[in-house]
Amino acid sequence: MKSYTADYVIVGAGTAGCVLANRLTEDPNIKVILVEAGERDRHPFIHVPAGFVRLLDHPTVTWRYHTQADAETSGRAILFPRGRGLGGSSAINGLLYVRPFAEDIDSWEQSGANGWNFDNCLPFYSRSETWTEGSSPQRGTHGPIQVSRVNNPPEICGAVVQAAQKTGLDFVDDPNRDTRGPSIWYYQQTRDGRRRSSAARGYLRPAMARPNLTVVTGLQVSRLEMNGTHVSGINGTTSADIPVQIRATREVILSAGVIGTPRLLEMSGIGDKDVLDNAGIKTRIALPGVGNNLQDHYVVRLGYRVRGAGTANERSHGLALAREMMRYVVSGTGVLTYSAAIVGGFAQTRLATRPDVQFVIAPGSFVAGRIGVLESEPGVSCGVWQMRPESRGHVHLTSSEITAAPTIAPSYLSTELDRNTMVEGLKIGRRIFAQPEVARYIVDETVPGRQAETDEALLQYVRDNGSTVYHAVGTCRMGDDAMSVVDSEMRVRGTTGLRIVDGSVMPSITSTNTNATVLMLAERAADMIRSPMAAHAASTYSKETI
Repeated sequence: MKSYTADYVIVGAGTAGCVLANRLTEDPNIKVILVEAGERDRHPFIHVPAGFVRLLDHPTVTWRYHTQADAETSGRAILFPRGRGLGGSSAINGLLYVRPFAEDIDSWEQSGANGWNFDNCLPFYSRSETWTEGSSPQRGTHGPIQVSRVNNPPEICGAVVQAAQKTGLDFVDDPNRDTRGPSIWYYQQTRDGRRRSSAARGYLRPAMARPNLTVVTGLQVSRLEMNGTHVSGINGTTSADIPVQIRATREVILSAGVIGTPRLLEMSGIGDKDVLDNAGIKTRIALPGVGNNLQDHYVVRLGYRVRGAGTANERSHGLALAREMMRYVVSGTGVLTYSAAIVGGFAQTRLATRPDVQFVIAPGSFVAGRIGVLESEPGVSCGVWQMRPESRGHVHLTSSEITAAPTIAPSYLSTELDRNTMVEGLKIGRRIFAQPEVARYIVDETVPGRQAETDEALLQYVRDNGSTVYHAVGTCRMGDDAMSVVDSEMRVRGTTGLRIVDGSVMPSITSTNTNATVLMLAERAADMIRSPMAAHAASTYSKETI
């Protein structure tokens, strides 16, 4: 067995883990070990922005989870990938950077996460980014993550913006700064020139030369090492099947994500007693909220066959692709710099008093059922999701075997409001694409197709074809009630020496993309952990109990 010791042991080198590794080791007197089950971020498609389409189902850079089959989604087991390797999901996502609405974060404080309101969190959003368009109110200019506008969007994207304005959506120049109601705008990307700006590239790489940071890849953590209720370290196994034990003299910090974090807690005997009994795991600390409160955005797409639009379909084959590769190499522009969408929007259905659906509009269309495979004919797609779903699910172990996959049940579409909002969102999307500014490009609607005109037909399409937007959060939520897993400083209830810092602590899902908020969470957590009071308490308790 190999043994190591550090002040802090961070489990998971995803978005949050990379932030923490950088910020905690800014103090040269603090030693940190960051462990990751995946490998280094060497796959070339990670760094080419448009390469994300080839990564979402890739066996070496994702955890290829699937959801439990559910009648509300036509009995399908939906692919539910999470990032694996340095950078985690920030290395495979669609590069879309969208901050939440202020009321999203304010609701956390209202639900018991003391001090977690938007005003308190705004400085940490700014700290994490460099907005490449220059100084701007509420935007950061010296952060590790580069945030940029889309380069040279194709003509049809401008037509979509004009069409959306005709339906009553206001154009917003900067959706991460300006007041946002029903609106249309261009997405911003986590892109540094021609390369993806992941948490590994922005935060971890500059810190890896520090002598007080050790990064261990290929290490699957199996359990937390515990002394009563004090967490003193971790146990794991390398890819070569060598057992490893790492001791933390101050804290173990779980940043293994919305699936990995509750899984490790339950494997260690921390969780709901009934769940643990069912999995054959002895309960060490009863914490019923572990693995519950799973939330995600569920997306369905409108698809259109188009002509004369300069779509990604036309520019990704043969000589056209060769020209795009040259543009990418020479000027860092073109289709290879595209993210998951170019145009975004917030719309308000008749069911709501504020925006409740978000659009992701891309100048390209994909083969049904095949992730990342472009259709041979030119197309445009418009994804629609409900911004604040009511549905709540869970992630739980059903076996004590370390290789056993957890049961993932998002419970998509489990409320009437969620179902009706998706249908209304599709109607608004269709209204945008019926406007003359964009209709002149359209040959036909390919999905769901004109045969789906009634609400019943649209809902069936939603059930049959929706998927995750990769925004899962909430399985170890922050709060002050019996079902909360961590307190407002992200310390695991009923334990000492253990924190959780990742998207699993969000009490409720943000109405927009989640990566910007995970960056903020980790930045703020780093300040909490580095505070003199927290550092003294961790050091003192560890010396007394280990």
